[in-house]
Amino acid sequence: MELDAVFLSRLQFAFTLGFHIIFPVLTLGLAPFLVLLEVLWLRTGAEVYMRLYRYWVRLFSLVFGMGVVTGVVLSFEFGTNFAGFSRATGNVLGPLLAYEVMMAFFLEAGFLPVMLFGWARVGVRLHLLATCMVALGSVLSAFWVLAANSWMHTPAGFALHAGVFTPVNWWQIVFNPSLPYRFSHMLMASLLTGAFVVAGVSAWRLLRRNQDPDARRAFSLALGAAAVFSVSQIVLGDLHGLQVQRDQPVKVAAMEALWHTREGAPFVVFALPDMAAATNRHALEIPYAASLLLKHDPHGVVLGLDQVAADKRPPVPTVFFAFRIMVGIGFFLLAVALTGLVLRWRGALYSRRWFLRLCMASGPLGLVAVIAGWVATEVGRQPWVVQGMLTTADAATPLPVSSVAFSLSLFVALYATLLSAFLYFFMHLVAKGVEDELPEPVRSMRRTAWYR
Repeated sequence: MELDAVFLSRLQFAFTLGFHIIFPVLTLGLAPFLVLLEVLWLRTGAEVYMRLYRYWVRLFSLVFGMGVVTGVVLSFEFGTNFAGFSRATGNVLGPLLAYEVMMAFFLEAGFLPVMLFGWARVGVRLHLLATCMVALGSVLSAFWVLAANSWMHTPAGFALHAGVFTPVNWWQIVFNPSLPYRFSHMLMASLLTGAFVVAGVSAWRLLRRNQDPDARRAFSLALGAAAVFSVSQIVLGDLHGLQVQRDQPVKVAAMEALWHTREGAPFVVFALPDMAAATNRHALEIPYAASLLLKHDPHGVVLGLDQVAADKRPPVPTVFFAFRIMVGIGFFLLAVALTGLVLRWRGALYSRRWFLRLCMASGPLGLVAVIAGWVATEVGRQPWVVQGMLTTADAATPLPVSSVAFSLSLFVALYATLLSAFLYFFMHLVAKGVEDELPEPVRSMRRTAWYR
């Protein structure tokens, strides 16, 4: 592939977004866990829940801060690297992204100080409200970002005048055809990722000290949630796949490396897609499986890449392998969660060291699956930045190659430094452990609980 300015701008945006997305996913996955811990503490009075809350809220605040720092640059890249995109879509996407800031980020930022520093300064109801509002802000942030991104995949509610998109129906813009599927799929992915991060950290602590009651409780809660979320994610993924097949069949054809429209299409387990020859090398296929999955009919007709010209096809190898990484990790995490259920039933959830090591290794896999899924989704839309309306080449700013290469190099160096710092402080907080004794002001807060 030619390293022109458009490709380097895409690579820069993909790199910065791929780095940034780690932190909102963790924020969205951990915030409901904090709500659950505080509710359980207030309802039962068991201090284990508050010790876990205070432990995980430190990690949450670190992740939240990194998300803010790494997310700021993305809005500037719209103007510096993709000025044509900003000019064409600003009337539609500008308000949606503004809603994300005013409705979601301000909500999170407003209640986060109360959540972190409000112990013994506010009542239990207000503190629980603060935790819930931070969690709600995380969900709203994901909603508005995905509303904007989903509109780019399935544009609706607009008029196009002189290359500029003008809003006509905001309801159709926000609730475009792909939003319900993409939002629910992303939300469940974040919850599943958060559950396995908690399980992985707790497994690490159990390997060090197996009788740690706090780690045992967190491990049990996380794996129980993971069993529910992993099954739900597969169901939502199937529904989302049907929607993409309906609205973006070329993307599905690239995901499945199906070069020709055919009845009873096979599922390609593995292959080396060859775009020049429009064929798959060394293919391993399951007959009729693609039609069964995408049409729920083994003899259903699945559209192939032959429905569009060769220059309108996305980079098939990238989409094909990214999609399989996402799906493979999803089923692997399901297997881990179901294994946890079996071990729980046998009373051996905490005593199998091989399983604890497996869970520790599985901790970051949810993040890998999310990034792979975003690669498959965004690259699968190429060459369009707004599906069927605006190409990525037309959206990019005409910049010198040297300028984009220089800025990309700076971002790589800066983000490598940020990642090193984040991992250092994250591991430091993980190793620091849970408080043995809660401060008296915190312990006394529950005595004023509203139901007493």
